[in-house]
Amino acid sequence: MSSSQTTIATEKASRYLQQLCKHFAHKIPVSFTPHEGECQFVCGTARLDANDTELRIKVESPDDAQRAQTQQVIESHVLRFAFREELGPLNWSVAA
Repeated sequence: MSSSQTTIATEKASRYLQQLCKHFAHKIPVSFTPHEGECQFVCGTARLDANDTELRIKVESPDDAQRAQTQQVIESHVLRFAFREELGPLNWSVAA
């Protein structure tokens, strides 16, 4: 199993979490509340956690290639939805 995580400093964390989950729910299994979400992609799972000041994203995939693909999908959508904040590129930490 390959995993990584990133934290995004933003006061709109819950908004972005919900926007991401609603967007992906049209295509993949998704569950979410205003503060937690999970998106189950073919290439891996993204778990999101939002509070008043940050959005934390953890990605888990069977291997490094699929983890990178899951990261790319999540990151491209976060940056698109948060274009006014210019948050990217995101800094991912790969778990050992």
